[in-house]
Amino acid sequence: MTGPVEDALRVAVHDLADGVRPVPDLAVRALGRGRRLRRRRRAVAAGAALVAVVAVALPFVLLRPQPAARPITPRPTATATPPAPIRPTPGPDWSTKPLVLPGDWVVTAGTFVNGPGKGFVLDRNRGRYLTADGYDGVFPAPVGSLNAVTDEDRPRQVALVDLTNGRTRWYDVGRALSAPTWSPDGRRLLFTTHQLDHFGFIVMETDGTRHTFRVDEKQFFCTDYCDFTWSRDGTEVVLPQTGRARHDESVRDLRAGVRLFSADDGRPTRFVPVPGDPAGPWAWSPDGKLAVVQGQQEPLLVETGTGRVIRTLPTADVVWVSDDRLLYRRPYGARDVVLADLTGRELVRQPLPRELVEREITVAPR
Repeated sequence: MTGPVEDALRVAVHDLADGVRPVPDLAVRALGRGRRLRRRRRAVAAGAALVAVVAVALPFVLLRPQPAARPITPRPTATATPPAPIRPTPGPDWSTKPLVLPGDWVVTAGTFVNGPGKGFVLDRNRGRYLTADGYDGVFPAPVGSLNAVTDEDRPRQVALVDLTNGRTRWYDVGRALSAPTWSPDGRRLLFTTHQLDHFGFIVMETDGTRHTFRVDEKQFFCTDYCDFTWSRDGTEVVLPQTGRARHDESVRDLRAGVRLFSADDGRPTRFVPVPGDPAGPWAWSPDGKLAVVQGQQEPLLVETGTGRVIRTLPTADVVWVSDDRLLYRRPYGARDVVLADLTGRELVRQPLPRELVEREITVAPR
């Protein structure tokens, strides 16, 4: 049900979102031109069937708004734990400078994944956010000025947009691709290719050079969620391995661990017995001893050497700021970004600007 209060609040939120003006420069025009071209092509091809084949996967470090999840239940203690300090909510001028999060990371993008809507991308050179609504996917590099963009009308391709000069270059990658993910150093893009006769991964350099590696699905068995992700240092890619357990549609398949492959030559390098899927490179602790993975039902903090589960966590989409500090977006409530210790205790909470609350955000080191 809705009433006057809810209607007024909805109008106010839309007014605030519309108040963020696009930055009229060359980089923004480059990001917006793709949408105009696509609409023109669709008008010419009216009545033709549209087939979308681009799979949706996680961006570099994606802190997603999620449905309400069960928070951690703290163990009984003799004294009450004080609430985490809450930073001020950024004001209406938040887009004029980098949004710094606890742990000294920054928001590099805020985009809609389902449905129309403009996004925001950090221009590191100018130290401000640009508006972007010209493509179906925008994936900023963790460092530098490049953004990878995808267009559903060009399912075999990816473009690199340089925010410094607005230059856009399209590259043909291949068929049945996942969304691109950046290596931690921002020099390479990783794609999973899900062709019926060819499963594997593709590594693309920023000059468009591609390296395609096939992976034997029978030897390296994976079901349910089978996208490759980067290792913490960016020298390897990671594929979940399904355990030989009975399949149950109500939960993810049981993981035996993850298999790592060389990002340079595609050869298998090692096996790590973690019982779940890491979300990306920052899901691994800096010292390599711990990881956060999505288990069959809950996000888990685990030991990488043994696979031992230490505890559950609110979300698997985390950033290891240090060996004992995690940064993530709360999957419940106002979806603030929090810095927490390994027990799940929140240390600092950062609310997001109104324009980013309903968007998925991407973060990277400052």
